[in-house]
Amino acid sequence: MTDGESGTEFRLAYAPGVTPAKWVNVWTERIPDIPITLTTVPAADLVPLLRDGAADAAFVRLPIDRDGLSVIPLYVETTVVVVPKDHAIAAVDELTLADLTDEDIFHPLDDTLDWPSHPGRPAFTRPPTTANAVELVASGTGLLLVPQSLARLHHRRDLTYRPVQDAPQSQIALAWPTEATTDQVDDFIGIVRGRTPNSSRGRTPPTPNTKTPKPQQATRKPIPRRTPPPRHNRKGRQGR
Repeated sequence: MTDGESGTEFRLAYAPGVTPAKWVNVWTERIPDIPITLTTVPAADLVPLLRDGAADAAFVRLPIDRDGLSVIPLYVETTVVVVPKDHAIAAVDELTLADLTDEDIFHPLDDTLDWPSHPGRPAFTRPPTTANAVELVASGTGLLLVPQSLARLHHRRDLTYRPVQDAPQSQIALAWPTEATTDQVDDFIGIVRGRTPNSSRGRTPPTPNTKTPKPQQATRKPIPRRTPPPRHNRKGRQGR
C-alpha cells in the first residue's frame, strides 16, 4: 500500500480493554481518504493475526513473542482485584497480594497477567474467559485479578474492584510485522507518538547541521553628528 492509494484501508486490531478511539479520531481527521477498520481480538490471537497478514497493526498486551514483529511499548495498567460489593475487601482503598492469601482466586484461561506464582488459593474451576470469571465472582465463589481496563469493560453493578499494589501489571504496546512497515503503518506510528502532521515520520533521518555558524559581528555604535556653527547673516553686518 502507498500513500493516497484509493480503495485501501488501514486494519487495526486491539485487545479487549484497550480504547484506541483517541488515535483513531486523529487518523480520521488527518487521513480522511484512507478508512480505518477496527477489530477487537482476544489478546492471545493478536500475534497470529499479524503474522497472517489479517491486520496492519495491533494494540497488544505484553509479553508477546516478538519474532518478526516491531513493538512500541506505550503504557502500563494497574492490576485490580474484582470482588462483590458486599465483600470485606470493598471496604479498603488498596491492598497487597498477601491480603489475598486466604481467598479463592479465579485464573481464567485467557489471563493476560504474567504471574510468577498465582496468589491466594486456586478456585474450583478455571473459566475459559475473563467474562466467565467475572460472572463467577458475582456468584460469590471467588475473586479475580485483572488489568483495570478489563474490570471496567466487564463492569457490573453488583461488583467493584480495588488496586493491588504489588501484583504484576499489563503493558499495552503497538505491534506490527516488521517486513510490512507500510506508509500507513508509519502514519499511525506518528499519530500514536504524538507527531504533528508536518513533522517527519522518521523514514529519512534529518541531516545534521554541520555548517560553522558565522561569528556574530559587534554592533557599531552610530557616530554622533556634529552640529555646524551658526552662520552670520551678511545683511546684518555694519557697513564700512
